[in-house]
Amino acid sequence: MGKHATRRWDIVPIFLLHTLLCLVIGIVPLEAQQLLDQQEFEVLASVKNSMVDLPGGSFFSTWEFAANVDPCESFSGVQCVTVDGVNRVGSLFLGPQSAGSPGLSGTLTPALGSLVYLTQLMISAGEVQGLLPSSLGNLENLQIFSCDQNRISGSIPDSFANLRNLQILQLSMNGLDGSIPWGLGQLPALKILILSDNELSGSIPSFSSSSLTHLDLRNNELSGGIPSLPSSLQYLSLTRNALTGWLGALVPLSSLTYLDCSFNQFSGSIPSVLFTFPLSYLMLNRNLLSGQVSVPAPITINYVDLSYNHLDGTISPFLAGAQSLFLNNNFFIGAVPEVFVSRMESAALQSLYLQHNFLSNWGALGNSSLPTSVAVCVQYNCMVPPPQSLCPKNVAGAAARPGYQCVKVAGTQN
Repeated sequence: MGKHATRRWDIVPIFLLHTLLCLVIGIVPLEAQQLLDQQEFEVLASVKNSMVDLPGGSFFSTWEFAANVDPCESFSGVQCVTVDGVNRVGSLFLGPQSAGSPGLSGTLTPALGSLVYLTQLMISAGEVQGLLPSSLGNLENLQIFSCDQNRISGSIPDSFANLRNLQILQLSMNGLDGSIPWGLGQLPALKILILSDNELSGSIPSFSSSSLTHLDLRNNELSGGIPSLPSSLQYLSLTRNALTGWLGALVPLSSLTYLDCSFNQFSGSIPSVLFTFPLSYLMLNRNLLSGQVSVPAPITINYVDLSYNHLDGTISPFLAGAQSLFLNNNFFIGAVPEVFVSRMESAALQSLYLQHNFLSNWGALGNSSLPTSVAVCVQYNCMVPPPQSLCPKNVAGAAARPGYQCVKVAGTQN
C-alpha cells in the first residue's frame, strides 16, 4: 500500500506540474486566460523575472499575470498582432518612453528570441546589463532594435546577420566591445546604424545596403581605413577612433549632409569633391591631413572645421561661404582673402579662426569694422594681429610668430 501510495504521489502531480509551476513563477495557463499565445505569454513572464524598475519607476506596475488579463490590452509597452486568430507580440517597448523617467535594470532574457512576430524591440535608457542574447538573431521579422544608454557589454552577436528585415539598430552608449560583425554590413534593409560611444575595435566592415542613410560609429576604438560605403549615406560620423589612411572612400558619397571624421589619424590631401557635397557640417579637424586645400567652387557648408592638421598653401576664397570656419593650427601662408572680410562685415561669416598659421597679410581685416556678433582670431601668425582679433582664452602663445619660423615655412612652401 505504501509502495502504491508512493507511486500515486509520483504520478498525480505530473498532471498538475505545469499549473503549479505557472503559479510559482506568475504565469497563468492558456486555459485560464486564452488571450495571448501561451509561449509568448511565458516569454513576457521571463522578461519581468529578468528586469525590474529602477527606483522611482513604475513601468512594470501594469504587468499583472492573472486570469483573464490580456497583456495585449493592459501591459505597458506591449502591442500585439493577430496571426491565424491568435494574438502574438508585434512590438515590445521595455521601459518608459518619456525622457528623464527612470528606466529598467536587469538583463535581456534569451527568451526574447521566441517572439517570432516581433517587429520592434526598444529598451529605454537605464541600467540594463549583461550580454545581447544571440537568440535575438531568430527574430527574422524585426525591423527596429534599440537599446542605447544602458550597460550592455560583450560583443554584438554574429547571429544579427540573420535579421534580414532590420532597418534600425541603435546600441549607443553601452559597453560593447569586440569587432563589428561583418554580417551587419550585408543586411539589405538597414537604414540607420548607431553604435557610438562603446569600446568596439577592429576595422569597419563594408556596407552594401543601398538603403543605408545614417552611420554613427563615433567614440570607439576602431582602426584601419574607411571601407566601401553606399552612396545613399547622408550622415556619417567616425570621430574619435583610431582610423587611418586617405579619405578617398568618401568621394562616392555625394548625398552626405553631415560628415565628421575628426580626431583620427587620416592623412593625405582632402578630396576637393567633398566641398561640393550638400553638407551642412564638415569636420576633419585633429588629423594628419596635408597639402593644399583645393576648393572647386564657392561652398554653402555652414560649419567647416579643418583645424589641427598639416594643411598648407594659401587659403581659398571659396571657403568664405561658411558661417563658421576653423582653419587654425595648420601651415597656411599668404593673406586673409578679401571676401572673408566682407562676409564678416555683413555677419554672414560669424566665426573665423586662423590662429597658429603662417599668414603674413591681413588684407582689409586691419581696417574693417566688424559686428560684435562676429568672432575672429588670427593670433600667432607672421604679423602682429589687428585689434579685431579677439581670441578665446585658451589660445596660447605670443601675438606673432618668431620671424625665423615664418621665413623657414614660407620658403619651403614657395
